[in-house]
Amino acid sequence: MDFRYLMALAIVLTGCASQPEVVEREVGQFDLKLGTAPTRSMAQGLVRPTTASAFRGGLDLTHDSGLYVGQWSPSIGVLDGSQLEFNSYVGFAQQRLDDGPGYELGVIRYSFPELENRNREAYYAGFNIGGSRMGGALSSALGRTDSTLYLELGAVRPLDLGVRLKYASHSMDSPMYHPGGSVRVFNDWSLNLSRDLLGVQMDLSYTDSNLSGAQCGVYSGLNAHCERFMMFKAERQFF
Repeated sequence: MDFRYLMALAIVLTGCASQPEVVEREVGQFDLKLGTAPTRSMAQGLVRPTTASAFRGGLDLTHDSGLYVGQWSPSIGVLDGSQLEFNSYVGFAQQRLDDGPGYELGVIRYSFPELENRNREAYYAGFNIGGSRMGGALSSALGRTDSTLYLELGAVRPLDLGVRLKYASHSMDSPMYHPGGSVRVFNDWSLNLSRDLLGVQMDLSYTDSNLSGAQCGVYSGLNAHCERFMMFKAERQFF
């Protein structure tokens, strides 16, 4: 039987409506997590496996020493138009509960068994101290290199305002052409402000890049929009 169908069966059994998205078990000195939702955000949110389709799942195994390995599949390719994808990662993290210094480093590989020349790797590292976090990642794929810097300042007083900044640079081996010229290197960035007020989580985000107009036809960065975009969201949980 094809491996993807075995994984699909496991995902269905794990992700029943009456069950949590992530099941956690202690296995000796290891913490095992298995489920249909990403269980880890690498380098303090710098690299996070995405949730892509209805059929997804993975596992995460963490040792008491801080070493961890795992695999996440955002799509197992059983639906028409979807592609099989595996995200395999290994890393090491040291975190302290008293707001002391901590750090993390590792590598994640994005594999597409059904597609040629789509595999890529991302190397990441980050550290945190006193609620503030900073990290960097370097992603290598066929024809391009992406580097990202991430900064989270935590709750900035006196407003208790959460501040997150992300800046990325994208370099292509060959120019990408658009009406009026070409682009080989471009940058994008984002700013997110968040605050909890009377039980309501409020988020204000701003994204932009150094491309505009016809250049946005070749944009392929981190943001959902090429040119400047601002969004406000307010969310409250009732249950």
